[in-house]
Amino acid sequence: MADVFGKYDFPLDPEQERRAHRLHGAAIIVDTTHQGPCGKRSFTPEMINILKTKYSAHRDSSRALSETWAMPTWFALRGELPDLEQSWRDSGLTVTNKELSGTDCTSVLASFSFLQRQFDYFPWLRKILVANDFAKMKKEQLLGSFISSQSSEALERDICRLDAYHGMGMRMLQLTYNSVNYIGGGCTDRTDCGVTSFGKSFIDRMNGIGIIVDISHCGRSTTVDACKISSKPVVASHTGCFSIYEAARNKTDDEIKHIAEKGGYIGIYCLPNFLTHADQPSIEHVLDHIDHVSNLVGWQHVGIGSDFPFAAPEELGNALLAEHLLASGFGPEDGFANPKTVTGFDDYRDFPNITRGLVSRGYSDVQISGILGANFIRVFQDVCG
Repeated sequence: MADVFGKYDFPLDPEQERRAHRLHGAAIIVDTTHQGPCGKRSFTPEMINILKTKYSAHRDSSRALSETWAMPTWFALRGELPDLEQSWRDSGLTVTNKELSGTDCTSVLASFSFLQRQFDYFPWLRKILVANDFAKMKKEQLLGSFISSQSSEALERDICRLDAYHGMGMRMLQLTYNSVNYIGGGCTDRTDCGVTSFGKSFIDRMNGIGIIVDISHCGRSTTVDACKISSKPVVASHTGCFSIYEAARNKTDDEIKHIAEKGGYIGIYCLPNFLTHADQPSIEHVLDHIDHVSNLVGWQHVGIGSDFPFAAPEELGNALLAEHLLASGFGPEDGFANPKTVTGFDDYRDFPNITRGLVSRGYSDVQISGILGANFIRVFQDVCG
């Protein structure tokens, strides 16, 4: 029996179902931290065998995880995986981020090259550089991506490299990833120094050239400092609410208020580890976090940054992910060694369940369109033009 997506059992009547379908089709839907568009079901036996052979040769979990996430795109670039485009279109997403990776100039250049190759090769894909591009993608029935990064490591202490990043299409950059760096403190480090003097200059340059400040993995003091220092809205592109689930990766009410006061945006992720204490997380728990932000600071400041709950087959993704994340600042208490799934959201093609869930929670058409994408587009407009 074929998998059926976007059909979580919400208590919707036929008219509400029609409304949800209409809203999902009409909205400009944005995922601000996206590891798709393919999920675990798109991996063929050939792809899995290639990845296993590579990993047996180098035994590097971080490299293997990157290779796994990139594999569907490589096959699509060879013309061998139409599922890449089809999964994206089936999800209803209009725009996602595409993530730059690398820890030094050489690896970053290779990553930029890999991303640009996609924009050059796929006739249905365009690079998002300014806010008007979002509506243009929707109107022309194309798919779009903006370049972002969760790491500033390769920039070292050379602020001028930010200009080069921007010139190659970078539009969102995270200040720290879990641990302290030259810019500020991370959310899983023992201490949180806040934004450093260098970090202030770094944020000032990002504001000046039009790169969105992302504080998703920053420590609490660094998050608040960044909001106070930045002259532009800041975002937590993928996070959850500490008031609901007490994880270091989730933002406290105080942090959420500072982000909103700056005119910013909180993207709620769909990571089962950080949503709930329940044994079986579901799409309802994702919606609980959306509700919390909406009730605390307003629906205008919340959206979706789904992250990576299902972007690799189990026989590769789970063990590699746990090893990689334990080396990246997370601890055993974060539960990655015992993976769960989110019922109603274990494939990117389940994105219609977000819209259906928002209808079930009583959000208006305008509010739903905002949460699905317009809230982030407003920030993009303010920062990137």
